[in-house]
Amino acid sequence: MIPPLLVFAIGNESRGDDALAPLLLRQLYTEGMAQADLIEDYQLQVEHVTDLLGRKAVLFVDADISCAAPFHFSRITAAHDHSYTSHAMTPFALLHAYRQVYGTEAPDSSLLRIRGYGFELGASVSSEASANLELATEQARTWLADIPTAG
Repeated sequence: MIPPLLVFAIGNESRGDDALAPLLLRQLYTEGMAQADLIEDYQLQVEHVTDLLGRKAVLFVDADISCAAPFHFSRITAAHDHSYTSHAMTPFALLHAYRQVYGTEAPDSSLLRIRGYGFELGASVSSEASANLELATEQARTWLADIPTAG
């Protein structure tokens, strides 16, 4: 049986603060989030539409240098934003691809952008980003607790 909730972490642990989403996912994993699948990848690709099948709700988590600290949380919907490339796509574009592939709306989705500061290859997570991560992890826990999984 597919868990009704999906937390999808986007990031690269080798690139400083880009590790924020994978680190959040690891924290949720250690807490035993049984009602949710926890998936991590460096970037979203069109193939990830299959991960959304059968879900009630999805939370995308990503580090972001442009959002205000400590994080930005929002509900999102499908949008054709021209990020279809051979490389990566946004959560909005993935939801749009889901609609195109399956002919129905994607599960309810939210985006948790955690404020990061440095994304250099080989760098460690900054202390400022670590503080933001703690608060963002609490937001993810709240999201998980607030989504009814029955029915």
